[in-house]
This record gives sequence, structure tokens and C-alpha cells, in this order.
Amino acid sequence: MNRERLYKINAIVLKRTDFGEADRLITVYSLEEGKLRLLAKGVRKPTSRKAGHLELFAHVKLLVAKGKELDIITQAEALEYFQNLRGDLLRTGYAHYIAELTDGFMAEQDKNPQVYSLVLESFRRLDKGQEAWPILRFFELRLLTLAGYRPELFVCVKCREPIKASVNYFSVADGGALCPRCGEGKNGATALSQGALKIMRFFLTRDYEYCQHLRVPHNLGVEVEALLRRYILYRLERPLKSTKFLDKLELGGIYG
Repeated sequence: MNRERLYKINAIVLKRTDFGEADRLITVYSLEEGKLRLLAKGVRKPTSRKAGHLELFAHVKLLVAKGKELDIITQAEALEYFQNLRGDLLRTGYAHYIAELTDGFMAEQDKNPQVYSLVLESFRRLDKGQEAWPILRFFELRLLTLAGYRPELFVCVKCREPIKASVNYFSVADGGALCPRCGEGKNGATALSQGALKIMRFFLTRDYEYCQHLRVPHNLGVEVEALLRRYILYRLERPLKSTKFLDKLELGGIYG
């Protein structure tokens, strides 16, 4: 891909890793270039002017120079710090979860403006103190859709018959819902209640403005969260550090 040696991007900081004695590798998701791993030279020095603008989860404007192996951040300006988000341990954990999923599902330089907007709006909602459950469920299902892993919830993934109102099944390996005939007794398939199915369908087909007002009974919320966790872990093929951290908070984590 041909680019000018210097280029500007609007980005969200997803991850930071110490590199060498004073540098950091910064993983961002940008509007213009998708996911990038960038080098921030000298950012760990006390005199660095860029350090305060490259906080985790910050929404930033960057000037980047193309390098031989890694592109280098030459200027950084924070547009939004999300102080409330980073000042609350539980919401910080939720932000880590969102960042880890984005990093896990999106390939480098696979740009998708919808993913950028999804992450940014999710951080803004968490920062404003909005209820976390609908924010996270909406994020999960939208990111899965945008990454090409949308679970099938409307027809049976085996026989392709419409999923009707009854107790159906869900198979993470097959990528979605199974009708009673195809799902009963199938290895790895778990029961999927009518209520959980309706909630996930609602989140898949409605804007967030509608989803945030949906009242979800506790038992159905736990069922939906557990199902999505299994599905996400199967697709990523690795455990998530953020969920382990959240579960250790003994506040129910994000999955009850």
C-alpha cells in the first residue's frame, strides 16, 4: 500500500507494551488505516511530551512516520481522555475487554470505519456511566458481525429451516442456532431459551438507542452472556485476560 512518509490518523489506543529501555509499542484502531502497531520512541522518559497523550483507551490524533519495520509516532494529541472510564476499576475492566476483542478480531491494516465508531461510542457510553450490560452485549454482537462471525439466529445452521418459538439449541462450532430436531443430543450443543434468543435477535437488528432501554431479566442476562462468552472464545481460539480480571473483582464480572 502506497502511503506518504508522514500521515495523519484519528485513532483509539487499544494496547501498550514496553519496548526497549524507553519506548512503547502502541496498538491502535484508526479510522483511516484500521488496526496498527506503532512505535512511540522515548515515551517512557519523564520528559516525554507524547506520554500524556497516549494513555490507554484515549481517542487521539497522531502524526506518524513510515518506518522500515514499524511506523513511528512523531506527534500525538489527545482528543478524549475518558477519565471517568479509567477512574473506575470495573469500567476500566470493561474497556480492556472491548479493546482486547477489537485487537483479537481485527487484522492489522484491515480498516473498517464502523468498527472505529463502535469502539469509540462504546468508550463514550462507559465514560458517561451508562449501564454496562447493554453496552457490552451490543458491542459483542456488532463486532462479531463486522468481523464476519455473526452468529446465525434466524434459521437452523444444519437444516436451514426457520428457528421457531420453542426451546432450541446453540452450537458454537456450527456458528449458531439449531432447531430441536437437529440440536437435541448433539455433542457440544447447549439449550437456548426463547427469551435469550429474542434478546440476541433484538441486539442484532436494532440500534443501540433501542437496545439500551431493553429490560432483561437476570436469568436471561446470565444465559446470553455465557453463550456469547463461549462463542467468542471459540472464535478467538484463546482465553481473554480481561475476563479473568473482571471475574476476580467478585462483582459478578461481565458474565454474572
